Amino acid sequence: MIQRSGSGRRILTYPAVHPCEAMSPQTLLNSLITLTHVICSYKSKFIASNNRNARETVRQIGVVRVFLEEIRDGQSGLSASAVLCLSELHLAFQKVQLLLEDLTRDDARVWMLMNSDRVANHFRVLSRAMGTALDVLPLGSVNAPVEVKEHVELVTRQARKAMFEVDPDDIRVVEAVRSVLVGFEKGVVSGESDLKWVLEYLGIRKWSNCERQVKFLDSEIGVENLTEEKREVGFLSSLKGLMCYCRCVLFNVVDGERGRRSETKCSSSEVLNRLNVEDLRCPISLEIMVDPVTIRTGHSYDRSSIMKWFRAGNPICPKTGEKLKNMEVVPNLALKRLIQQYCAANCVPFAASDHRNRDIGKTRLAVAGSLAAEGAMKMVAEFLSGRLDVGTREEQNKAAYEIRLLSKTSIFNRSCLVEAGVIPHLLKLLSSADSVTQENAIAALLNLSKHSKSKDAIVENGGLDLIVDVLKKGLKPEACQHAAGTMFYLASIEEYRILIGENPEVMPALMEMIKDGTDRAKKNALVAIFGLLTHPANHRRVIAAGLVPVLVNILTSFDSEVLVTDALAILSTLAEKPDGSVAISGCKALDAIVRILNSSIPRAGKEFCVSLLLALCLNGGNDVVLLLVKSPSLMGSLYSQLSEGTSRARRKASALIRLLHEFRERRSSGPVARGVLPQERFVHVR
Repeated sequence: MIQRSGSGRRILTYPAVHPCEAMSPQTLLNSLITLTHVICSYKSKFIASNNRNARETVRQIGVVRVFLEEIRDGQSGLSASAVLCLSELHLAFQKVQLLLEDLTRDDARVWMLMNSDRVANHFRVLSRAMGTALDVLPLGSVNAPVEVKEHVELVTRQARKAMFEVDPDDIRVVEAVRSVLVGFEKGVVSGESDLKWVLEYLGIRKWSNCERQVKFLDSEIGVENLTEEKREVGFLSSLKGLMCYCRCVLFNVVDGERGRRSETKCSSSEVLNRLNVEDLRCPISLEIMVDPVTIRTGHSYDRSSIMKWFRAGNPICPKTGEKLKNMEVVPNLALKRLIQQYCAANCVPFAASDHRNRDIGKTRLAVAGSLAAEGAMKMVAEFLSGRLDVGTREEQNKAAYEIRLLSKTSIFNRSCLVEAGVIPHLLKLLSSADSVTQENAIAALLNLSKHSKSKDAIVENGGLDLIVDVLKKGLKPEACQHAAGTMFYLASIEEYRILIGENPEVMPALMEMIKDGTDRAKKNALVAIFGLLTHPANHRRVIAAGLVPVLVNILTSFDSEVLVTDALAILSTLAEKPDGSVAISGCKALDAIVRILNSSIPRAGKEFCVSLLLALCLNGGNDVVLLLVKSPSLMGSLYSQLSEGTSRARRKASALIRLLHEFRERRSSGPVARGVLPQERFVHVR
């Protein structure tokens, strides 16, 4: 009966559950006692704000615990009114536990401090509820020592009268934080001593403590952006800006991060390695879910798919056929996080569940969120640029790492960092003999290369050759894969696509990465090549480099859906020209392509399969068509695309079906000539 804090509970919300009426008095009593033990355990934990109120509440509940244990040990029955009072007490204690849990979270100390008034009021309300429940409890009918009952009566009076005001020290620290935020809005910051005092008060003494505050605030901003009012977005953004500033400026050492990341990666990778990707697909759409929800039968579906199913008048579970008493859905946050981890590990974009969420995400990332956050980020960018320019090697490495973090998701942060002139300094670090510094620098450049102005800055400062050097001879495999990713973003500019393609070392280096790199390195190399293919000369270079057999090997081995889809994308582009089709046909790839089309690969992969087969037929002639006509399963898969595929896949499938039917008709009426098929009826299928 103890209300545990689920991962889906938002901070400062208290979804307690009233004990079931059918529960026996003894079970209720045991649950209450267990709950009081949990609450009393918070005495030994660090509480940064509202400490006095928390300690007083724990003290009062400690007295009540002794009383409850006496009732249990006395083995006396409880009247109906006593059971009702204990039920109300249980409800209040659940909320107290959740409140204490929030107060002791080491990632939410700043947010709980700035909500001190709200927290103190929660203590006041819960104390009154506890006092009321104890006040109406018929103590005369309860078997307990007189002195214990007297203590309970005293606690009852205290609980009903206690003021639970905000601690004066909390008020002073809150005022100091607000003063700093006002300074950020004006582009200035108060002395570092004030900031250090605030951090010391909150027990934020290390870089990792500060980083946890940033991550928590960022997650809260994401949740708040999904609400209609978005009331707290500005203030949350300001606090995040403050914590980012403190993390970058006040802490010189990134403590324990490498070891902790390695542990996390190891445990996560073990889970992901054992994961069956089919379990992440919606049983209705067969696509990886983006907003998984669970219905009454316990099965999970993508929200958009199951709601469409319900709106169509189907009040049953699609998997079991069981009729549902209600059509309520519950977010499956654990599954959503697992899907996000899978997508991150395999470089699969994790899309928002609808256009509204995508628009919110773009807006959120493109702006600072508040004037204070904007001012803080601009000062951080200038500080980091200075550290890169004249700092020690250790300071330069930390600055590169901070830029890597700041530029990972925020468009606004990238803009500030590029404007501050960090790119030339990062390029210099690519020649560092320290592998960690080199990796941080190229990872930061990868993130920054997504910004429109950064591409010119990279190339104009001689960055292209430096990035190619890292691609070929990076000190760590991770640095090489980041270099490949950076190539992809630079290749979005026509002029730079040409420059990259003309470098004779690029294609061999990318091909080597596809052969021997990790899955993520292979992914980055594949997307880089795909980005280069829009320039005609690069099309020929890719074929000349011998890449086609390597791509076909990815199809035949089928080790990763993501890599197969990327390989298909490149092959379908190459097949649009005769020399590409010839190279692909020479590798005997048709069986593998048809097998993949018949598999459960996502829709994008099936679309590339159909496009590739059509291009091979048009450019490879009757020999290719003859092989496809003999495939017994192909037509079924093509007709499936007419109803289930993307609009482009439907057009391509329709053209290929027509081509195969016409070939059969010509073949039945007489011998069919070898050679290339007439393309007039198919060249405009896009």
